[in-house]
Amino acid sequence: MATRILLKLSGEALQEKGLRGVSPQSLKHIAAEIAAAHGKGIELAIVVGGGNLWRGVRDAEGLIPRVTSDNMGMLATIINALSLQAALECAGKPTRVQTAIPIITLAEPFIRRRAVRHLEKGRIVIFAGGTGSPYFTTDTAAALRASEIEADIILKATQVDGVYTDDPKKNPDAKPIKKIGFKEALERGLKIMDASALALCMENNIPIQVFNLHKKGNIKKAVNSRAVGTIIG
Repeated sequence: MATRILLKLSGEALQEKGLRGVSPQSLKHIAAEIAAAHGKGIELAIVVGGGNLWRGVRDAEGLIPRVTSDNMGMLATIINALSLQAALECAGKPTRVQTAIPIITLAEPFIRRRAVRHLEKGRIVIFAGGTGSPYFTTDTAAALRASEIEADIILKATQVDGVYTDDPKKNPDAKPIKKIGFKEALERGLKIMDASALALCMENNIPIQVFNLHKKGNIKKAVNSRAVGTIIG
C-alpha cells in the first residue's frame, strides 16, 4: 500500500531571499528536491501558500477589506501552484493543479475523487486557492485537504529545523522539541500551525512533521520517515 503524504510549502519558499515574487532558482531547487523524494510507493500532494506575492491584511495596510485581501491571497496561491507545476514537469514529474476557486481554463476544480485518482496514478497533485473561503490560512487548507484525501501525514516545510520551546531566531536558549502531542502544542500556543489546523489534524489523527526546507535532502528524509525535525501528534 502506498504512503499518501501532503507537503505544505509556504509561498516564501518560492522567492529569492529578501525579494518578493517567484524566483526561477528557488523553483528549480524545490522541484528537484520534491522530484528526488517522489519515488515508488509514495503518493504526494502539495498545498502551497501565497505569501511571496501577497501577505493579506499586512500588505493591504487597512485600505483593502479583509475578505477582498484574503481572496487576493488565494489567487496568489494559484500563481504559485502553476509555477510549481511547470518546474516539477521540467523535472520529469506528472502533475495536476486543483483549485478551490474554479478557474477552469487554468486548472481543475478541487474534486476529491479525482484528486485521489491522480495520486493513485502517480501524479503529484498541487492544491491551490486555500480553502476557497476567506479567514482561513493555507495551514488550515493543508489540514483540510489532508483529511479529505486521507493522508498518512502532513510534512510542513519551514525556515527552521523544527519546533522549539521559543523562537530560536529571538531566543538563543530555545530548545528543539523532537515530539509533542496535539493538545500540548495547542495549550502552549506554539507557532507551528494555526489552532484550527492543529485541531483538524488532531480530530482526524493526522500527524505533522515540521522540518527545515532549506537543508538539502530534508524533503526526501521526511518522505521516507527518517528522523528530521519535529513530530506533532
